[in-house]
Amino acid sequence: MDVDTRLLRYFAAVAEEGHLTRAAERLFVSQPALTKQIKQLEAQLGTTLFTRSRRGMALTDAGRVLADRVPALLDGWDRACRETRAAGGRVLRVGFLASAANEATPAIIAAFGRRRPGWRVDMRQAAWSDPTAGLAAADVDVALLRLPFPGQDELRVRELFSEPRWVALPASHPLARRDQIDFRELWDEPFVAAPAETDWWRDHWLGTDEREGEPRVGAVTDQPDEWLSAIANGYGIAWHPPDDDNPVVADFVACCLDAARACFISEVATR
Repeated sequence: MDVDTRLLRYFAAVAEEGHLTRAAERLFVSQPALTKQIKQLEAQLGTTLFTRSRRGMALTDAGRVLADRVPALLDGWDRACRETRAAGGRVLRVGFLASAANEATPAIIAAFGRRRPGWRVDMRQAAWSDPTAGLAAADVDVALLRLPFPGQDELRVRELFSEPRWVALPASHPLARRDQIDFRELWDEPFVAAPAETDWWRDHWLGTDEREGEPRVGAVTDQPDEWLSAIANGYGIAWHPPDDDNPVVADFVACCLDAARACFISEVATR
């Protein structure tokens, strides 16, 4: 029987947290999605792993057996993956979100190539539903991100640069010709938002802490093209942006910082 390691990681998070909501926040997934994955794992194993109550999730006898074995299993798998990648060639996996250091990226990669001859950079774009761009799940080695994002306190973060938030409006919007707009004038406007599981990353881009009352959400997207389409079609408006133990990652971060001194915004985070 083959079991997806992602299901085991989800199981481990719920077992450690003892609560679905906290585990979902830690994994950057919605609670219904996490519940579905746990049920899928139970179905594959043919046994119940948790008993559910208002107080949380308690391991069954079978669940405790699995919880004892999973950490070593996942550690072994992660180590095997790292050693396999190392044997297969010198590749640095870089996650990124759309609009995070876009202008500076070519200069960063070129500088990294000069600093680390023989290394190749594998750029992996993530959907906005994953504000860590694969870093939290260890799918990448380093990531170009936007602050703030859930879980950033558990990662090493170096700020590259910052910029003001602008607002994206459809061309037909009454305020589209204005050079400056007071945020209060936008409070009643529907906004195009990131998925709910992104938590306070979504709240930041909705300006939740800077308004009175809850924001109106006109559409939910997790890809740049969908985001632009929703704005252009009038579904809503949106804000938009105008040291590591691994020496290879450290060199990439250094290249990012060098590029930032010559350019302008984003943030880089490393595990």
